[in-house]
Amino acid sequence: MTTPDQLRAARALLGMSQPTVAEAAGVSTMTLKRAEGSATPAASAEAVAAIRAALEAAGVEFIGETGVQVAPREEPDEECEPA
Repeated sequence: MTTPDQLRAARALLGMSQPTVAEAAGVSTMTLKRAEGSATPAASAEAVAAIRAALEAAGVEFIGETGVQVAPREEPDEECEPA
């Protein structure tokens, strides 16, 4: 389960505003605020999943039940580089 702390941390790591993440996730800013634990009632599981997916697409990785980090970038294969 994705926690409100993870969502806030992921957004902070990316330097994204609540309205920007909400738009990317297809939810309202109020729904994002509820998902981040700053408003009630709590956001639906579907909304949290959409927010998480938007944050992952933007470049973060959720770790276990409590962590979040900037997703590691894949190194290009040397064979694929132009000569």
